Amino acid sequence: MKNLTLLALCGAVLAGGYSQAMAQAASTGSGQAFPTKPIRIVVPFPAGGTTDVVARLVAQRMSESMGQPVVVDNRGGAGGALGADIVAKSNPDGYTLLMHNITFPLSSVAQSLAKRSPFDAERDFAGVSIAVYVPFVLTANPSVPAKDLREFSALLRGNTNLKYNYGSTGPGSAMHVLGESLKRDGKFDMVHVAYKGAAPLKLELLGGRIQFGGDQLSTSLQEIRAGQLKALATNGAKRIAILPDVPTVREQGFPALEFEGFNGLFAPAKTPKAVLDKLQRETAAAVKHPDLVKRFSDLGAESVGSSGEAQKEMLVRLMKQFTAVIREMKLD
Repeated sequence: MKNLTLLALCGAVLAGGYSQAMAQAASTGSGQAFPTKPIRIVVPFPAGGTTDVVARLVAQRMSESMGQPVVVDNRGGAGGALGADIVAKSNPDGYTLLMHNITFPLSSVAQSLAKRSPFDAERDFAGVSIAVYVPFVLTANPSVPAKDLREFSALLRGNTNLKYNYGSTGPGSAMHVLGESLKRDGKFDMVHVAYKGAAPLKLELLGGRIQFGGDQLSTSLQEIRAGQLKALATNGAKRIAILPDVPTVREQGFPALEFEGFNGLFAPAKTPKAVLDKLQRETAAAVKHPDLVKRFSDLGAESVGSSGEAQKEMLVRLMKQFTAVIREMKLD
């Protein structure tokens, strides 16, 4: 009797484990639990920028925890739209993801208004997780005789013969919107020069071929500390601890330039919820790992690991925030 009871208990345990495994496999829409092959994270900018760095750090941790390679694929161009379009049109199975930043909602609005967007950011993407918050900073070449954004604006407004160029990562990108908005509010002119990513933009700014630009803080923090670039303003609601002497755009009279920067993961719409949930858990665990928290902090970024819903809500909120501004500035 004891042997029969033991066999019955073992059978129940095995049956329960099998049922749970089968339920998990079925929930991913395949015969095996997700993931069973390498995952690709598309970064819609060249290597070297903040988004690329964040993606590679997250990918490494996810590779270790999930037992499958997670690779970064840089697909720069069109202000991030080319890479985003690749993900929007990929199979919604969780194996192709997008790591994007504040440029995503802005460029999506600009291209939508121009009726040339190859995708609908709100309709064609599901949120996975806000990986990190990264402050955005406006910078100038050290040769520019202005210590902050207010002085920079006054300099150009008072010297109409002064010909300055500003750089962005493409039409409708965050820096493009900020540059045009600054020209409008400051009542001066600059020439817009578009680049394929933050890294080439920074090189041109360092070389003095453009005088003004900006990106997420981690892209230029080292150069700011070394005096090779001049930080004129940050774009968040409050000053950042790592650059306490740099005033915000709102403090300097430019509230329309205020927003919170981020880097986050997106998946194609219609990706199964079970897969999205798995990816969210893995992303959150990666960015909250002590090693990555330290790495991000050194870059001036804050680990988040939000829910997918919070990521999608942020995207939609920023699109609504800047639609009127982009329409008014006729960036289309």
